[in-house]
Amino acid sequence: MIALATLVLLLALLACFVALTLAVSAWWVIAVALVVALLLVGIVDVTQRRHSVLRIYPVIGHMRFLLESIRPEIQQYFVERDPDGRPFDRNVRTVIYERSKGTHGVQAFGTELDVGEVGYESLLHSMAPAPQLDVPPRVRIGGPDCKKPYDMALLNVSGMSFGALGANAVRALNWGARMGGFAQDTGEGGISKYHLEHGGDLVWEIGTGYFGARTTDGDFDPVRFSEEAARDQVKMVELKLSQGAKPGIGGVLPAEKVSPEIAAARGVPLGVTCVSPPGHSVFATPRELVLFVARMRELAGGKPAGFKLCVGSRAQVLAVAKAMVAEGVTPDFIVVDGAEGGTGAAPLEFEDNVGTPLTEGLITLHNVLVGCGLRDRVRIGASGKVATGSDIVKRLCQGADYTNAARPMMMAIGCIQAQRCHTNRCPTGVTTQDPWRQRALVVDLKAVRCKQYQEGTVAQAMELVAAMGLPGPEALGPEHLMRRIDHVTVRSYADLFEWLEPNQLLDEPPRSWAADWAAADPDTFTTPGGIA
Repeated sequence: MIALATLVLLLALLACFVALTLAVSAWWVIAVALVVALLLVGIVDVTQRRHSVLRIYPVIGHMRFLLESIRPEIQQYFVERDPDGRPFDRNVRTVIYERSKGTHGVQAFGTELDVGEVGYESLLHSMAPAPQLDVPPRVRIGGPDCKKPYDMALLNVSGMSFGALGANAVRALNWGARMGGFAQDTGEGGISKYHLEHGGDLVWEIGTGYFGARTTDGDFDPVRFSEEAARDQVKMVELKLSQGAKPGIGGVLPAEKVSPEIAAARGVPLGVTCVSPPGHSVFATPRELVLFVARMRELAGGKPAGFKLCVGSRAQVLAVAKAMVAEGVTPDFIVVDGAEGGTGAAPLEFEDNVGTPLTEGLITLHNVLVGCGLRDRVRIGASGKVATGSDIVKRLCQGADYTNAARPMMMAIGCIQAQRCHTNRCPTGVTTQDPWRQRALVVDLKAVRCKQYQEGTVAQAMELVAAMGLPGPEALGPEHLMRRIDHVTVRSYADLFEWLEPNQLLDEPPRSWAADWAAADPDTFTTPGGIA
């Protein structure tokens, strides 16, 4: 109600100054004119559709744009640092905003990165660039047991629940996904009516709370799951094991955001913090996990089924792979979420100290699947600070088949990184359940920006692939990505990391993998080292 309060205050000031003009001095007409001008600005701010901040904070919101004009980087994108302590490119935020508005992000002068800094990464270009593909390729997801494979875009909306996001944000992302031909992950909060309004493709994520497929006791309900998964919009179903920003604990929706609508949809108390259990109740061993994913695929009518995790113990990942080999059953896809991924609410210690970064997690999972002879049956998605075309290309070099993005998609529809997600007081209407604040987000405008951001980012990735002299993203490999490891040495990812050969783990595990391979048991998550 800040906008209404601002306009009421201006009207009160106007009445006061008019009275002073009539009763005291004609000179007060100057103040009257000033207040009238501010009132007109406020009315325009509240009714305009372009700037979300001004729709909630008329008049005073212009201070933000004034500060940015004085110092454009006053709000830097991703203030965190990567695992090597190197700050992320400060231009990324500008690129996302410009690309979402349909403008081509270019700048004068050279790179702002220190190309001689340890940890600097570069893609190998070719002296003979290849023609750029007119239409970006899609990734076919669906193993031998899948009856309804899905062609996934190279960049999609990562898991963000209705609840964490407001209704208008969900609408805008889904409408953008439909226009752009990419998919929206629902997050673990279930399929809301806002996911269904505009017909965009959905990846339905099921977490430990089983929202949307939940019995009154909080257990998994196969009948409800089957009914929801039968929707035409649901293209894939995904079991969330862990999330990069808070691996090892369940999702958290602060009490301030548990509205009557969300409480009813999730089956939880109104106004009470909604905390999902840390672990699943439907399985207790790697073998049971694999078989449950197969059951999800069957209940979904043969649609692709998979799971999402932040990689932890390598022995546990190997145990799951052993279970796949033993049962002859595989998921259709696995999404790797990096520890650098974001969230609207999580304990600080978990954000900063738990989980494997995306690079190591991707390489680990890719090697496990290759070494067990399963890579051709399982597609790998990458999620965790994927924001630019170069991010897409790098993740494909590291073993991914496609990518998902969360924060950049939020920024495309108006997020300014105010970091007020957990308070229900988002200044741009993206992460709030407050109806008045949600009105700041104009759905049709932001949907177009979501689509334009995804389209421009994938196009930039295709341009990079062509500059590398490759026929398409399927030709990318670790040899195309370079990394400076000290001030005189630059090596490719092919040389920096060990890459297993097909079936190598099954035939004869290399010494570097032997201990973890021996510790991996398909019938328990507990390893000899005590990790459960």
